[in-house]
Amino acid sequence: MTAPIKFSASLGQIPVDQLVTTAQRAEELGFYSVTVPDHLDDQPAPLIGLTAVAASTTTLRVLPLVLANDYRQPVVLAKELATLDAISGGRLEVGLGAGWMTSDYDFAGIKNDSPGTRIRKLSDSVDIITALMRGEQVDHDGDFYSVHGAGGTPHANPHIPLMLAGGKQKMLTLAGQKADIIGINPGLTAGVIDERAGQDATLERTDQKIQWVKDAAGDRFDSLTFQTRIHLAMITNDREAVAAEMAPLLGISAEEALASPHALVGSVEQVVDEVQQWRERWGFSYLSINADAMEDFAPIVEALDGK
Repeated sequence: MTAPIKFSASLGQIPVDQLVTTAQRAEELGFYSVTVPDHLDDQPAPLIGLTAVAASTTTLRVLPLVLANDYRQPVVLAKELATLDAISGGRLEVGLGAGWMTSDYDFAGIKNDSPGTRIRKLSDSVDIITALMRGEQVDHDGDFYSVHGAGGTPHANPHIPLMLAGGKQKMLTLAGQKADIIGINPGLTAGVIDERAGQDATLERTDQKIQWVKDAAGDRFDSLTFQTRIHLAMITNDREAVAAEMAPLLGISAEEALASPHALVGSVEQVVDEVQQWRERWGFSYLSINADAMEDFAPIVEALDGK
């Protein structure tokens, strides 16, 4: 059965005083969810912001995309997530990540371990958080956390979807083993977004990433939801000109930019066709765009709603 297409709007660049009204507009336009990233700049705090959104909407799902594991202790985070799920009436999706942005670590004075160490630490944390959100008592002695007798989350829910996102093999292997939603990203091991991320966002690289997930997921693969974060979303009748302008900044060709699942540029008809091709090739059925593109993409959301 073909998965229906779902759209999400990122509120990361929305001023705090416009957060709720923007989310309410996303709900009106038929968006499935809204997201808030997790960085230590002037963006809204994800869990507080999404709690305000959940209390002010009725059908919209809320997703931190994604919470950096190094910024939080897993037992405390599990309680906060369970509380948000209760407030939202079961509309939470949990997005967790290993952390990547060097400037966040530098600013906060947090130790920035190697990517492999951060991913192993995240794996430990995922086991603790998911068990607690299911209402289980946890006795866990891992490489990074020692938790004994922890429990008592305010709203146990065994069905909260878990999202893990990444762009390299170790992270996508973990996602294939443990997540319900797999976010496919450009590789960001450099700790910054530059032309290296663009070169890791091509059609061929995406094929490889899906294969890594498939190898790790085994029999779970067909039940997974695949998500992509679209960093350039634009409705235009001259997609080639836009691609020619943007591609040099990404270190790739215009053709590679247009084929990337992290850019969605063209007329309404072209974008609808492109999204359907992504679903057929890679299984992408969950697309996240910036909130400033919501109005322009409303016809695409309507055209693909439930399809």
